[in-house]
Amino acid sequence: MASVYAAAESSLRWEPRCRQQLRHLQDGARIAARLPPRLEGQWVSTGCEVRPGPEFLTRSYLFYANRLFKAFQFYYWDPSCREPSYSLVIKGKLRLRQASWITRGATEADYHLHKVGIVFHSQKAMREVASRINQSSGEGCRGFLPPGRAWAPGALYELLSAKTERDCTAALGFAMHELSLVRVERHHQPLPGLQQSGSSLVEELYLGDIHTDWLERLHYRPTGYQRPLQSAVHHVHPCPACRAIYRADEHHPPILPARAELPVQLSGSWVSTRCEVRPAVLFLTRYFIFHGSNHTWQGYYYHYSDPLCKQPTFTIYASGRYTQGVPSSKVRGGMELAFKVTQARVTPMDQVTVMMLNSSEPGSCGLASSWSTGVEQDITPTNGCLALGIRLPHTEYELFRTEHDPKERSLLYIGERPTDGSSPDRPDKRPTSYQAPLVQCAGASEEFPNYYSLKYVGKEGANGSQELKPFLVALLLLVALQLLRWD
Repeated sequence: MASVYAAAESSLRWEPRCRQQLRHLQDGARIAARLPPRLEGQWVSTGCEVRPGPEFLTRSYLFYANRLFKAFQFYYWDPSCREPSYSLVIKGKLRLRQASWITRGATEADYHLHKVGIVFHSQKAMREVASRINQSSGEGCRGFLPPGRAWAPGALYELLSAKTERDCTAALGFAMHELSLVRVERHHQPLPGLQQSGSSLVEELYLGDIHTDWLERLHYRPTGYQRPLQSAVHHVHPCPACRAIYRADEHHPPILPARAELPVQLSGSWVSTRCEVRPAVLFLTRYFIFHGSNHTWQGYYYHYSDPLCKQPTFTIYASGRYTQGVPSSKVRGGMELAFKVTQARVTPMDQVTVMMLNSSEPGSCGLASSWSTGVEQDITPTNGCLALGIRLPHTEYELFRTEHDPKERSLLYIGERPTDGSSPDRPDKRPTSYQAPLVQCAGASEEFPNYYSLKYVGKEGANGSQELKPFLVALLLLVALQLLRWD
């Protein structure tokens, strides 16, 4: 199997935990994915989720063997999901179709909504939602709730009915297009405690991502995923939020356990917790090193052509400086920073990427026609790489947040990339939601301070040359790279 990290490690002073985590991800983390996926059962959030907007919510989805489903979405005022605003109860039918030809490893599906109801948990929530619906919806929804109506705890109001052809959900930015892209992964988690041996099954349900532009989310058909739900039976342990969400309904929203808000302390090394999927068919893992003493950073972006991150395509190294963070006025619990990218290097990992880079316009991406597999090039002199969507220097306006998971590991959330592939290069494009978290693998005193090159050892064919990926993978990669904006 090709190895992105099979460098001459004797010459590299990687922190052992960082190296172990990257190896674990490259080895597929012993993940199994079944096609078509089996959805029957209940799936719940493992914590408070943040959607673009921002929206703070938890989810509980129940799928039946007859293809019917019942989904709960619980919305909150706060990023800890302790102050409920309103709850949605969604009923409909889901039909799995064929394997996705766009997003490898996913299954496409069709869904039909039968009913959507809403329960308000305060007078304030009722007033705000009613105002949005009455002002922005069609004639059939203008009188959804008359102004001044008193809040009735527990009352269920109908937002959508297929029978009466009434739909008042648009004002909430509501859509269930996430159901159109589905993937289920299974892996085993070691049992907690030093005295226990063996492992327990964990099942995760990945549903389609939510567009970062509010105006586009009603029409967007996902090509990436949002934060996964986990099986109510086979979930990670410990999971304090799982039980509360599992037992909740529209009248009794879950109140998640209180957690302390942590200051954003970036110093140290951070690495992906899983193979990540981005819209436009991008699979990658990330590794960051932050130097708090002088506010400089380094980032490694390992790109792949498959959903288990086993088939490398190219690696990007970038570095620069970042500003002192200030609390976000728009996303509670978030910290706003500006990142300046001043240097970058690219290492192509397969022949498809090599051919694409060698066919790029001279002067737009490193030395013209000089790219080869496993050989790194500095793209700083050409002000980036047009073929990969990288321009140098440039500044990005970011959103960060840190927290501890139930195992007391430090997690770092970095702002979600714009779905359209652009860069958050203006303050008004600053993210309002987050990507999958990174886990801290080394503290400030353990971080490796200097740049180092990651070599590539490819899987050789019988004639000693690097093996090419299947034609379809190559075609998808070329399409994806045209839309790529890295981070």
